[in-house]
Amino acid sequence: MIRYLLALLALLLAPAALAAERGPVVLAAASLQESLTEAADAWAAKGHDKPVLSFAASSALARQVIAGAPADLFLSADEEWMDAVAKAGLLRAGSRTTLLGNRLVLITPVSSKVRLTPARGFPIARALGSGRLALADPGAVPAGKYAKAALTWLGVWGGVAAKVAPAENVRAAMALVERGAAPLGIVYATDARASRAVRVVGFFPAASHPPIRYPVAVLKASRHKDAAGFRTFLLSRQGRAIFARHGFSNP
Repeated sequence: MIRYLLALLALLLAPAALAAERGPVVLAAASLQESLTEAADAWAAKGHDKPVLSFAASSALARQVIAGAPADLFLSADEEWMDAVAKAGLLRAGSRTTLLGNRLVLITPVSSKVRLTPARGFPIARALGSGRLALADPGAVPAGKYAKAALTWLGVWGGVAAKVAPAENVRAAMALVERGAAPLGIVYATDARASRAVRVVGFFPAASHPPIRYPVAVLKASRHKDAAGFRTFLLSRQGRAIFARHGFSNP
């Protein structure tokens, strides 16, 4: 009987023990998959519990946080969705800072012969023909919002708006181009760098869209002992070097 009770007690305590050994839960923009995974591995190599990473569109993640999803850190691909979480009073005071910068690029399947230079009035609609332009949802997702802003500034949005294939996040948009389902797409430079199935047609002028900045913050509800420490690591020389290897810039 005593042996049975001890076994039952161990079973009941197991989930709590596993939770205690789990690293901080990090909600991060989809474009950070490779770089943040490497950073989490480097942090774990220092003897810490490995962070639990969840990647999606910043818009979806911000809404999850506002709805009460349990997490410790939030890394957004733009300031606006971090602003939304801040407005809801869900950030730890003093923990928000800008971590990274990025570039916006036009991509095509690696086998494509398309040649285009993003510039005022460039013939992107003609290059698409009957095909679609793959973007992250321009109504909500940062990469899509940056893309719409750039195309509008260049004076070509009106010609392609009806041809947009909106995706749930920037990696989903790139997947459409990788599969050949879309002849052109707009993603971050770091996304294109992570894929062997696409090539960069051209870079969008920095002035054509708001600066691409990735803020990071600890969430107010976090009680994890390593939440602030992992944030500090990401901002450290070693952390920034990891992101630089994946093509990110300092903000």
